[in-house]
Amino acid sequence: FEERMREAVNETHEGKRKNESTWEITRIHWERNRFIYEVYYKKKAISRELYDYLVQAKVADQNLIAKWRKPGYETLCSLQAIAVRDTNYGTVGSCRVPLKHRSPQQWGPNVKTGCISCASCDKGAPIWWFHTGWREHFEGERARHVAKKSGGKASAAEQDREDALVEERIKRLKGEMASTNNGNNDNNDDNDNNNSDKAGTTEGAKGDDSGSAACV
Repeated sequence: FEERMREAVNETHEGKRKNESTWEITRIHWERNRFIYEVYYKKKAISRELYDYLVQAKVADQNLIAKWRKPGYETLCSLQAIAVRDTNYGTVGSCRVPLKHRSPQQWGPNVKTGCISCASCDKGAPIWWFHTGWREHFEGERARHVAKKSGGKASAAEQDREDALVEERIKRLKGEMASTNNGNNDNNDDNDNNNSDKAGTTEGAKGDDSGSAACV
């Protein structure tokens, strides 16, 4: 790793942008520390004393390795990607955003690190600027993600339409019930009137009978 790092540092920067000249250094730094992380935490192949020595000798980046042990940072490319103080808007690097949440026009490498994606949910992360074959996979991932989101919106619209139909149905039923009640009230009034007429007729008949008895 030391030999590769020296070659990367001494490599000519001709034809490269200023930030691109450090991409290879960042990648080698990641690979060296990943190797130490794997042999110590995963394979248990080196002792704690040796790991501490590598940290003290500045061979191992203790802060980067510590980040890899936290959920969501398992494949972090560099501490530069999460250094919000170094950005204009106080945000993390673009490589921290999953590819399915970015449009293909935003799939370029991080300007500082050369990493395209180091999000833990992205298959094969970290994806570096020189990697190939990943675009087709993530185009499919993004298409499914977009379809799922649009499907959710359609379901919400359908739910709104159903709610409107239910409200309409309730109003219609209320109108029908009101009409039925009014009809019942009219029938009751007619019945009351008929009963009153019958009562008047009966009383009139009684009066006639009394008058006849008196004459007799």
